[in-house]
Amino acid sequence: MTDFLLELRSEEIPARMQAGARAELEKLFRAQMAAAGLETGDLTVWSTPRRLALIAKGLPDATAAVSEELKGPRSSAPPQALEGFLRKTGLTQDQLEDRDGVYFAVIDKPGRATADVLAEAIPAIVRAFAWPKSMRWGKASASSESLRWVRPLSGIVAIFGEELIPCEVSGISAGFATRGHRFHCPGEITIGSASDYAEKLRACHVIVDHEERQNIIRDGAAKAAVDAGLTLVEDEGLVIENAGLTEWPVPLLGRFDEAFLEVPPEVIQLTARVNQKYFVVNGADGKLANGFVCTANIDAKDGGAEIIAGNRKVLAARLSDARFFWDQDRKTKLEDHAKKLDRITFHEKLGTVADKVERVAKLAEWLTSEGIVPNCDPALARQAAELAKADLVTEMVGEFPELQGLMGGYYARAEGLPDAVADAIRDHYKPVGQGDDVPTAPVTVAVSLADKFDNLFSFFAIDERPTGSRDPFALRRAALGAIQLVFSSELRLSFEALKERALDEIIGTVAGKINQETDAKLEEAISSLAQPQGFNETNFVNNEDFTSFAAHRAAQGLMLHIENAFPFVVDRLKVQQREAGVRHDLIDAVFALGGEDDLVRLLARVKALQAFMATEDGTNLLAGYKRAANILKQAGEVSPSRLREGLGEGMSDGSSDETGPPPTPPASGRGELDPAEAALLTALDTAQPAAAAAVTAERFTDAMAALASLRAPIDAFFEGVMVNDPDEAVRAYRLGLLARFTGAVHGVAAFSKIEG
Repeated sequence: MTDFLLELRSEEIPARMQAGARAELEKLFRAQMAAAGLETGDLTVWSTPRRLALIAKGLPDATAAVSEELKGPRSSAPPQALEGFLRKTGLTQDQLEDRDGVYFAVIDKPGRATADVLAEAIPAIVRAFAWPKSMRWGKASASSESLRWVRPLSGIVAIFGEELIPCEVSGISAGFATRGHRFHCPGEITIGSASDYAEKLRACHVIVDHEERQNIIRDGAAKAAVDAGLTLVEDEGLVIENAGLTEWPVPLLGRFDEAFLEVPPEVIQLTARVNQKYFVVNGADGKLANGFVCTANIDAKDGGAEIIAGNRKVLAARLSDARFFWDQDRKTKLEDHAKKLDRITFHEKLGTVADKVERVAKLAEWLTSEGIVPNCDPALARQAAELAKADLVTEMVGEFPELQGLMGGYYARAEGLPDAVADAIRDHYKPVGQGDDVPTAPVTVAVSLADKFDNLFSFFAIDERPTGSRDPFALRRAALGAIQLVFSSELRLSFEALKERALDEIIGTVAGKINQETDAKLEEAISSLAQPQGFNETNFVNNEDFTSFAAHRAAQGLMLHIENAFPFVVDRLKVQQREAGVRHDLIDAVFALGGEDDLVRLLARVKALQAFMATEDGTNLLAGYKRAANILKQAGEVSPSRLREGLGEGMSDGSSDETGPPPTPPASGRGELDPAEAALLTALDTAQPAAAAAVTAERFTDAMAALASLRAPIDAFFEGVMVNDPDEAVRAYRLGLLARFTGAVHGVAAFSKIEG
């Protein structure tokens, strides 16, 4: 068993591509070895900015010999069939085996030397390598057949044991030589085998193990901060990125002018992180301090003083720009910034960002004035919504789009707006994902909810819903965010009422947009709409009529598409609740009843149902329900009139809240009801109205308890009577009892949707 080393050296590989490159190298190597019949155990794959390295331990010296058997034609087959088989196998007739009148070819393939396999595999791996972005270089780049690589490939090391694997890729031949650190040890290094590779590079100031470099940066940056009486602001993404930028990382702490601390801390951190790849630090008070940690790629003789000084100057220039943006933006009030939003298109079919802001403001005001978001001043909710997007036109957000919302909050506070308004502007995008903070302040909740529901309804209205993995407008995230807001604040919200309110505003936007179109565009728009029956274009004698019709048809289309929004939200609810341990089929069982558009009530009902289904009563009642439903399905030949007769005059099948008098016993001359029939009838008379009343009062646990009382009577009914009695009247009566039983259960949840 022998170890193998492969190094692919190039110009600097972008840090963001290195993790993917390691995975790609391992995948391609395993695929090549598997195709050759070589088993590979654990592989070690490393990366630095200038190289990818793979070490495969314990490869066999050769592939195993294999014997392949092919079945051919019968010995009595025409000569043409035999000739074709011989051509396919490359054998002669005397090399075939005749087994009971059928020819077989046995082909023995000897094992191949692993070195030969590797020599073929390396060029294949290099040429098949998939980079997010790649390039050609040199004179060969004039041909489309030339090698593509992330940066110019400059060297290959391929050693099996202590032997060189002779191979060549685009004029680059494999050898024993690599290179060390660009500055500390730029000359060639001769590698003897996989076992001395890492240590020889370390001696030349290259730490080839990316995880070791990450540890050095993580621990070194924290120590540098502690030594200065500060605390490092942890940033694992920055650790990984700096490890991908350096081969010999040396964390160094520097300082910047305290005057820059008047700029919001998030701006300083983003400036340092995005532009310079620096960590920031906090002082003893937990607030951002005037310090940074940069990661040098050399072990400087002066301890890094010159490096720190140079980085300080660069950071000062960046922070000066940030402070300029901060000062300039505050010279203009947010309400004046907001006036510029009519220059930004939100969506070609949905108007400008100013149009969206107006819709959100009206929706937020409605949510509060209707008491859906309690303890909230509608005027504050409207004010916050009107200013929520104003920072999109500021200099700071133009430079750092990640700060939208956050900067609006700072600007609002700086000009003396109420804290509730500033907080709502800052947090109205939240939550942006699982694990993010969910706002609970009433004004913030109103604005955030209005913003997310406007996105949902607007894009559904124009039929821009997510499909598969495609979700360009982040509607799944908007739906999950809205769900989190509703549940966090326990908002009692009618989705139907919300939809109608939002639709009025969306129709207004679209209709207004249609009215602004030219005649040519109107004709194009109307031709894209399905024409109603009997429509005749000659009926429209002027553009006013034509536009009115277009707006009407557009409104019809909006209403049609927007109906899909609530099922979409429920689907997102299933995804979210599945992670919390709630069964999706139980959500379906409640949602299928229809008329349930209050998410808080729906989930409370689902959780009560789940608790009930976890009990023995729930399991057995489900079995009884399914048995009853199957019997009723198979009894389709019983006429509805006979079934009603079996139920009794005035009786309901359970599809409504009516109970009526008990069924009249069938006039069969058999006397009293069977005890099992009587027991089930009595239980239904008690349980059905009790369950219905409990559901109406939102006492869902009590509703489940009422259903539980039916478990024993329905079990006894199935054991004690024969439903399909020869007497048609008796049979109809018993089917009527089962119909009433399934109806009573269905009044709480659609048990037909429940799995099990």
